[in-house]
Amino acid sequence: MSSQNNNNYTTALTFLNPYILRKLNNMDQAQVIKREREDWTRLYHKTLKGIETMIDVQRMAKDLKKIVEETNMTITEMEGTILTASINN
Repeated sequence: MSSQNNNNYTTALTFLNPYILRKLNNMDQAQVIKREREDWTRLYHKTLKGIETMIDVQRMAKDLKKIVEETNMTITEMEGTILTASINN
């Protein structure tokens, strides 16, 4: 006869291992940092879009200023031509 020793033990954790707690806390902290980074990334891209829009508006204003200056020169030339024509008649 052979004697078999079937000892099955079930252990229940009464407290978590400090190492496991640190790892869990680090995972939570990593997720918080990831969310914050994503929020900052979204804000960064939104800010860049705003800056690009301002640059486009400045370019349009600069182009408009050139058009206005050219139109003003044309009007001045027309006034000169009309004035010369009225003096000659």
